[in-house]
Parts: sequence; C-alpha cells; structure tokens
Amino acid sequence: MSRPDPRGFGLFVRESRSTSLMIWLVLMLAGALQAASLAWPVAMPQALAWAGLVQGEPLWWGQGLALATLAGLLRGSSGWRQAALRGWLFTTAWLACTFGWLFTSMHTYGGLAAPLAVLAVLVLAGLLALYYAAACGVFRHLALGHPVWAALVFAALWLLAEMARGMLLTGFGWGAIGYAHLAGPLTGLIPWVGLYGISFAAAWLAASLALGLLAVREGRQRDALGAGGLLLALLFLPTWLPQPQGGSAGTLDVTLLQGNIPQDEKFDSQTGVLKALQWYGEQLQQSQSPLVITPETALPLLPAQLPPGYWQALQQRFAGGAQAALVGVPLGSYDEGYTNSVVGFKPGQSSPWRYDKHHLVPFGEFIPPFFRWFTELMNIPLGDFNRGALPQPTFDWQGQRLAATICYENLYSEELAQQFLIDAKAPTILVNVSNLGWFGERLAMDQHLQIARLRTLEFDRPFLLATNTGRTAIMDHRGRVTHAAAPHTAVALHGQVQGRTGITPYAWWLARWGQWPMALLALVLLAFAWTRRKR
Repeated sequence: MSRPDPRGFGLFVRESRSTSLMIWLVLMLAGALQAASLAWPVAMPQALAWAGLVQGEPLWWGQGLALATLAGLLRGSSGWRQAALRGWLFTTAWLACTFGWLFTSMHTYGGLAAPLAVLAVLVLAGLLALYYAAACGVFRHLALGHPVWAALVFAALWLLAEMARGMLLTGFGWGAIGYAHLAGPLTGLIPWVGLYGISFAAAWLAASLALGLLAVREGRQRDALGAGGLLLALLFLPTWLPQPQGGSAGTLDVTLLQGNIPQDEKFDSQTGVLKALQWYGEQLQQSQSPLVITPETALPLLPAQLPPGYWQALQQRFAGGAQAALVGVPLGSYDEGYTNSVVGFKPGQSSPWRYDKHHLVPFGEFIPPFFRWFTELMNIPLGDFNRGALPQPTFDWQGQRLAATICYENLYSEELAQQFLIDAKAPTILVNVSNLGWFGERLAMDQHLQIARLRTLEFDRPFLLATNTGRTAIMDHRGRVTHAAAPHTAVALHGQVQGRTGITPYAWWLARWGQWPMALLALVLLAFAWTRRKR
C-alpha cells in the first residue's frame, strides 16, 4: 500500500487481481445490504406474525453502513475511472436486489424465459446505475481536502443521481435511500425536505463516517474530529426540529377491499374475472362503512363489457343513503383511448367522479418507442393508455377531501404536491389503489408500504392503501400502520382514519417550485467544489 496522497485524495493502491475481485465482492455485498435496509425482515410477536402485519421494516443504520463502504472505497480508488466502475458495481447490485421482483412479473406471469428475465432486470439496474457511476467518478475528481467538505460533495452528487433516476425518462425512483430512514435520527427532516432531502442527509452522514475513519487511519486527527462533529450534528439536530402542527379534519370509517384474485387468473374471463365480479360486487353491496375502496382494476372490464345491469346496480347502490365507494376500473373506448381509472360513487352526484392515472408504467401501460419487440416476447395484456391531467379534483365526502393515486404513482411526491397549492383545497386523506400481484409474495409489498408511510410524513396526512393481494393498510399521519390485512387473503379491512389539515414546509415549497430547490442546492455546491479544485 502506498503512502497517503498529500492532496487528500485518500490512498492510492496498486491492486492485484485478487484484491480487485475482493473489493468488487465487498461492493456488491454492500449494495445488497442497502437494498435489504429498505425492508429488513423483522421477528414479530406470535400474536401478529400469523397475520403477516409487518414483514419488512426500514433499517437506517444498515443503509448508512452500506453507503459508507462505497464512499470509503471511492476515496481510496486510483482515479475517476476506477471510482465510476466501483460506483456502478455497488449501484447495480443495490438496484437489482431492490426490484428483483420484476423477474416474477416478466417470467412467472409474462412467460419470458428465465435467463432473459434475469438479464432484463440486470440491464435495467445497470442502465440506471450509470447515473451513480457518473456521480462517483466526479466525486473522485472533486473531493479534495477536509472530509467534511468531501462528504458534502458526495451528498450533492448522490442527490443529483437520485433525482435523475427518479425524474428523467419517466422516472423510476423505487428504492431511494431515504425510504430506509422512516424511523431513525433523520426522520425529523422529512416534513421539511422530503425524500430527496433526507436522501441528501443520509448520503452526507454515510460519507462523513467513511471519510472520518479514513482520516483517523491516515493520522489526520483534526480532520477526523471535524468529521465526527458533523456526524453527531447530523444524527441529533433533526430530532430537535419542530414537527407539523396540523389540525384534525374529523374521522371517517372506511372499508378497504382485498380480493386476492390470483394474478395468473386476473384477466381470464372464465376464472379470475368471474371471481372478481362476484366477490367485489358482493362486498360493495353489503358494506356498511361510509366509504368503501377497491384495489386497482378490481373490476377488470370496461363498464360496457360488464354483465348487463352490473354497472347500473353499482350506481344505484350508492345513489342514496350515506355511503360512497371508490372503485378501480378501466375506462374508455377504442376510439377515444383507454385510461386506468378510479370511479367514485356517492349520493347526489350527477355523474360519477373519476381519477385517471397520470404517471403510466413503461412496458405496462405504455410501450416506449422501439421497444414493442420486447413486450411481444411476453404474454401480458399490455397497451397504450391515455394519461390523466395534473392536478385532478379530490373526491369530497363527509367533510374529507381524498386525493387518489394508482399503483406506483405514490412515488412522485412532486406530482402529489400540486394538490397542496391552496390550503383550503388540499387533501385531508391520501389514497392509493394498487395491484401488486404481479410481483410475488412479499418484497414489493413491503417496499410499497414504506413508500406510502414516507408520503404520510412528507404531507402530514393519513394514507389508505387498497391492494389486490397485499399490503392493504391504514396509516395515520405519523406513518404508523393502525390497521392491516394479512396478505394473500380475501378480506374486507375495516378501520377509522382521521383526516388532517394544514401544510407542511415541504408541501408548501414543493407545490410552488417542485424539486428545483434541491437540484439548485446540489448544483451550487458542485460549482463551488469545481472552482475550489481549479484554485
């Protein structure tokens, strides 16, 4: 091993092949740890384990340890090219493990050959990892001097990579590191800076740990003390931040329906379609709750394709009395196009309320240009859907304003924030309807639940999550799961939810400026770092 680089780059190491392989293995294991930290399996009390109420919980320190490993190995790399490669290996492992459940949708339900499905997951992870590879290469080039400053540069670059993955080319920010900090010392930041802000803080924390330890190893005690002080400040200061003090909008009794229609039968007219129409039809007719909610495409046919009188019976069921329903159903026609929608029925309305999904899933709800050959390899009912507008009206019922999203739309808080521009019209309850049956037994369900929980903290709102196979749950405005249905069971989940009023600092600035403040913060820091390096 060579002597420390006097300019503060870290250690230059001429690696043997065996050393390189060992470092690559460490990076991939660290990436897998970061993926696991988003929904770490926990042992539940026997009274709860039978229901599967909690299968995976965020592990904030696991995420920090994983990213600190990357930051330390980047500082010890021989140059920007090696740093970029190390960042790419770490991120590819992290992302492939995070959304490895895509294999199930493509192979088990899509009929794509297993090797091709594995390759598709790896290619997607590898392509998205290029954002982080570029960030790691630039970090190796710019991170000079004191570890406190170097950690800040790392956090700025990581933030830009997270934002690029989550927002460019339709965006797929599933598994961002901020989701690992739902419970931990950084949680108090969420109502102020949201997902990307807490991801920035988490990256700063991890890099401070790694670079502080490297400073100790290199005998730079003063630098190590500075990094240690920053580490403590990041750990403890967020706990002192004031939290939102919104008001109560009253309570609402709700029923969330989980039909558990097998995914391989869901669109089969002889099995799953009949099961869905019968089970959801009975539950909607029999429910006594003021509001009943079904999952995404609970009725898997267009209204005109439903059995005679079915749609009219639903409308009549909620035309009077004191009950309402939100029902997932596709809408449209061949001439006007189709939408993935939620229809709202309530007394006194001249026509049903509707929400049309805005953020469509690539390869699922629209086919990107030049990729139709890929979708034709799978046996999945795919098509091109029309996009809904932004924002769309809330569903107003019994003093509550409910804002709906469908499937992975709850990833995009910048889109949801458009509902919070005017305090008097802001939603009091958030609702997401999904069908996670495409993605296997547990992992996608747990991650989807953590996404919803983080939205509750960003906006200080309760969240209703209705899914086909799980996890169907009711969360309060503090991200706590108050009611949950056992996964893979047909069940009607009854519970009470308290609506909330008021606007969090994050919702206020996000509604007006989007994510630009976070992007500008990172760009200013990098411009300063670039100028500093040239000097």
